[in-house]
Amino acid sequence: MNILVMGAGSIGSLFGGLLSLDNDVTLIGRKPHMKKIEEKGLKIVGKTDVVVYPKVACNPREIKLEPDVILLTVKSYDTERAICDIKDLITEGTMIMSLQNGLDNLEKILSHVKKENVVAAVTTEAAMLLEPGVVEHTGKGKTVLGHLGDDAKKVKPIVDTFNRAGLRSTISTNIQRDIWRKAIVNSCINPVTAIFGIRNGKILESETLQDLVERVCKESTSVANSMGMNFDLSEMKEEVFRVIRDTANNYSSMVQSLRRKSRTEIDSINGYICNTGKKNGVDVTLNELLTKFIKIMEVYK
Repeated sequence: MNILVMGAGSIGSLFGGLLSLDNDVTLIGRKPHMKKIEEKGLKIVGKTDVVVYPKVACNPREIKLEPDVILLTVKSYDTERAICDIKDLITEGTMIMSLQNGLDNLEKILSHVKKENVVAAVTTEAAMLLEPGVVEHTGKGKTVLGHLGDDAKKVKPIVDTFNRAGLRSTISTNIQRDIWRKAIVNSCINPVTAIFGIRNGKILESETLQDLVERVCKESTSVANSMGMNFDLSEMKEEVFRVIRDTANNYSSMVQSLRRKSRTEIDSINGYICNTGKKNGVDVTLNELLTKFIKIMEVYK
């Protein structure tokens, strides 16, 4: 399978690297990272220990092949630009797969690509870019994929390919609900850990932070349910704290972004929840406060 990874940072490099063992994979990413991979290969450490040698590029215009799958792993604020950059590579049989955080990516993709060519995915695999050419696989998880046109036959070859690469994957029965579920979890953990610059597990050491997380979970779940997602609040709270326990030693992606002095994905997570809640008459006081704090930190980082 010809696979193009657009936005090969931590998670894109992990997936692209493992998939390159049995597929023709090209990573598109930032020049220092791509240059190091071209020179010495991509080193994956942590839960996986392997060196792989995918093709690399810094610009989609360098790509000559017709990809079967384009794996989109750019930050949510770069989705629109990325789709425009790769539009000429999309053929009738190309599947665009969004493996991203946030709630607004599919809207942006579908403004350029037919839903028959779009797959959404949610993963609990975790990775961190340690330095150019080196990615740490910080947590093994699972990935669920769903075709936006509800055609499971178009997803199964991708799922099979992922499983052969050691990326445990299944076909989702309701991918929109899966996306909302992860967004609720991210809305609780990411901004709280980013504001205080702490690992996820530190939340468990503070009753005040646990109470804050529970309150944010209640808000975010109420917004999701106003969109017809029908989550049980007690189950969502359990899910949030299970993720915190399972990723206790990890720094959230929002912490990592602020440390790199980069823009965060707050607008696509808590910000999107705020906008949706206001439209649907749901209280989003805490989500709005967290969003404002992170936006201030982005300016003064």
